[in-house]
Amino acid sequence: MFITLEGPEGSGKTSQVPLLAEFLRQRGFDVLTTREPGGTAIGEQIREVLHRLDNTAMHPRTEALLFQSARAQLVEQVIRPHLGRGGVVLSDRYADATLAYQGYGHGLDLAQVGAIIAFATGGLKPDLTLLLDLDVEMGLQRKVNCGDWNRLDAYTVEFHRRVREGYHQLVQAEPERWVTIDAGQPSEAVQEALRGVVMQRLNVEG
Repeated sequence: MFITLEGPEGSGKTSQVPLLAEFLRQRGFDVLTTREPGGTAIGEQIREVLHRLDNTAMHPRTEALLFQSARAQLVEQVIRPHLGRGGVVLSDRYADATLAYQGYGHGLDLAQVGAIIAFATGGLKPDLTLLLDLDVEMGLQRKVNCGDWNRLDAYTVEFHRRVREGYHQLVQAEPERWVTIDAGQPSEAVQEALRGVVMQRLNVEG
């Protein structure tokens, strides 16, 4: 089963993924965790380029294509092989982030963005996507407080609001794949909600 966590900046995905993975491992699941952009040696190099604060001249199309390059490598090198062995993959972001950030956030043509995503992933879609939804200002403040600030964080608040609204549009388009969780709750409550949804879906699948 391929499970992805999505959400606006500061929603807590990165801290929730390892906790969820350990919970599933303790119940006998073969879990692989990864992140986007990154997850491979090549992908991590692309991540550095994407996140560097001095790369302010990067065009949105360049940004979108770099994300697809990292994603294509991740899918073929890491995700598909683990799924093929019957394992569970937990990914901190995946293709929906491109639709939300580069599509809705930057205003790139959604059909064109969808086409390059399909090319990069070979059509691989998640079985379940968990949206950790959070007020934009609260999320950005969390990022400031933890000192983990990158080029994408530095976009305008209006950009991040478009991203969040984009996620809401994606949920409405595919409600059977998405589950929305309030990321403004204490982290323990968020983790409890994630575990409940994932265990229910795994039981249904298996």
